[in-house]
Amino acid sequence: MDEHEIKGLIEKLQAGQCNETERALLETWYLQRDRQGISDLSETEFLEDLALISEGLPLHQPVRRLWWPRVAAVAAILAVFVMIYIEWPARQSRVHPVQLTTLAVPAGGKQQITLADGSQVWINAGSDLKYPALFNGTTREVYLSGEAYFDIRHDASKAFIIHTGKVITTVLGTAFNIKEDKQSHSITVTVTRGKVSVAEGKHALAVLEPNQQLSFNTEDHSALKKVVDAQQAIAWQKVDLHFDDMTFGDAARQLETRFKVRIAFKNSQLKNCRFTGASLTGEKLDDILKVLCAFNHATYQTRADGSVLIDGPGCNQ
Repeated sequence: MDEHEIKGLIEKLQAGQCNETERALLETWYLQRDRQGISDLSETEFLEDLALISEGLPLHQPVRRLWWPRVAAVAAILAVFVMIYIEWPARQSRVHPVQLTTLAVPAGGKQQITLADGSQVWINAGSDLKYPALFNGTTREVYLSGEAYFDIRHDASKAFIIHTGKVITTVLGTAFNIKEDKQSHSITVTVTRGKVSVAEGKHALAVLEPNQQLSFNTEDHSALKKVVDAQQAIAWQKVDLHFDDMTFGDAARQLETRFKVRIAFKNSQLKNCRFTGASLTGEKLDDILKVLCAFNHATYQTRADGSVLIDGPGCNQ
């Protein structure tokens, strides 16, 4: 290309009218004039050089040309360090995954533990809780299957997150109950103190306050928020049981809920036997059944599958 053609292309480039082929011709021509190469120049400096050339002036001096790549190199190094800093916890968790302890509570039992951060958890019968020995990351995360009552130690810098299937419950410091019922395909969160955020994956479901409850259906993904008596939802967590003017059948259902065990009556008339004034303290199902059967002139046996069968003559209404 002669000088006239080069100047014409430079003018087109400055006007933003160069196509890719014409731009490539200019860059090739520039490389032939300057062995340092255009890779050392910013877009602005490249255009300035072409403008100077078109006026018959010399190229940018090497000192000016070196300034841009040095800044770019420093910026690139800083960007790498920032990226490593941001992604380091995630990279570490992939390389060194957190080891979780699994606490499985059998049917008819109940257990209370204190986590590494001082939070307390009461796990109901037939439930599993997975938790780390230490909370070293930016969050405190545990995994629940079944039912548990949480009293979380406040830590504004580390949210406490409970995974129950696809439902994620997030708090900073509060008390609440989570119940997963796989038979009814539901997960229920009930708050006794503070605020709780509930979500399905990244989809927010509700923010709950004391005496508010969210029931989530895992099949149709519907959610129902309502006001409840939170103390009733956590009655299973308390040691004392009060049977006040209720039928044997109602008492059996209460025990089924608390101990996650199936109770059946060989004589269906026993279900209608009504009694009152029984306040029991204890954590063993056997001890409670002995008292209730004595009240109602009945006997019980625990079958091979863990279920309970109650039998007796029944009572008059």
